[in-house]
Amino acid sequence: MKYVIIIPDGAADLPQEALGGKTPLQAADTPNTDRLSLTGRLGTAATTPRGMPCGSDVCTMSLLGYDPSKYHSGRAPLEAAALGIELNDTDWIFRVNFVTVIDGKMQDHSAGHISDEEGRRLLTDFASKVDLPGATLYPGVSYRNIMVDGSGRDWSELVTVPPHDIPGEPLLRHLPVGGEHAKLLHTLMDRSAELFATHEINLTRQEMDELPATHLWPWGQGTKPVMPSFESRFKLKGAMITAVDLLSGISHFIGWDRLDVPGQTSYHDNDYAATGRYAVAALDDYDVLCVHVEAPDEASHAADVTTKVAAIEAIDKHVVGPIHEALQGRGEDWRILLLPDHYTRVDNRKHDPTPVPFLMAGKNVRSVRELPFSEQNADSSDLHIDFGHELMEYFLHSGLG
Repeated sequence: MKYVIIIPDGAADLPQEALGGKTPLQAADTPNTDRLSLTGRLGTAATTPRGMPCGSDVCTMSLLGYDPSKYHSGRAPLEAAALGIELNDTDWIFRVNFVTVIDGKMQDHSAGHISDEEGRRLLTDFASKVDLPGATLYPGVSYRNIMVDGSGRDWSELVTVPPHDIPGEPLLRHLPVGGEHAKLLHTLMDRSAELFATHEINLTRQEMDELPATHLWPWGQGTKPVMPSFESRFKLKGAMITAVDLLSGISHFIGWDRLDVPGQTSYHDNDYAATGRYAVAALDDYDVLCVHVEAPDEASHAADVTTKVAAIEAIDKHVVGPIHEALQGRGEDWRILLLPDHYTRVDNRKHDPTPVPFLMAGKNVRSVRELPFSEQNADSSDLHIDFGHELMEYFLHSGLG
């Protein structure tokens, strides 16, 4: 039996006026997804537990079968693991974004998707000029960086805000608060603004009409999680295809392999065809394969509905179609689960905790209603999973005796 999970990150959305009142999923031409939907079953799953933040860390952990209220200890430790950073049990780990602040308001959570090389140089120069006792900065991918505080400070009362949740909002409303050390982060942010204002990287970006990286923004803090392996729980060997460190980190903690795909990115310049080819090739080696594509989420954060539709269509053509065809040709039993981790709304550029639509197809999966995949059709089904982490058990074992 082969199991494949396909995650078009943030693909679920509300109806859009620009799309004639359709959602991006409804507007997109997705014949392969709809073919599966017509022969499979639709439903919804609440991947954001009540009282927890709606983000890919919480929601992906949930849809992979792990209760975030039990296992989630912060977003940053997951990303640190993906970068190969050794963590101690007493460390506190932060995600640190390059962001763009204009006129005191959050303009862009990614500093215009700054390049790896530019980001690495900015962070290295910053670390060489600013004293952070007990803390170490690590460059990541593009705008995503990590800070590890091994000083013994207690950050448990700190409250931070993801920068992608506050587009267009005043910076001063959302500074880190709580505990005795919050002002240390304020100092870090202020010093980054001073040093970045005249940095050669930013001056060049502005000359090229690109957004500068004006500040460092710390958030997503937490400590090293302890999670049982997927194989110990479900007796199945798994792997993850993703361009996002966060999902790679989750894979690390549940014992899955991460499969690198040349040309895979978080944006619509992603090589979708390569993603599909590598996924098909991996079917030989794993019982469970998860294929994650970030592009719809990034398009939503950019309020770019056209690119979001195009990303959904590319996933259907180059990922869903080839995987389905390969599974059918193998002569083995199989199941596919397709779902976004969360809604990401184009209108306000934010995540939304509305239960996500899912499509399940394959062995012993049938529905009396034959409908294409969409938020509305999933909402109208009779299958609604109130605790998202229970979906994995249903996917792997329902109807198989």
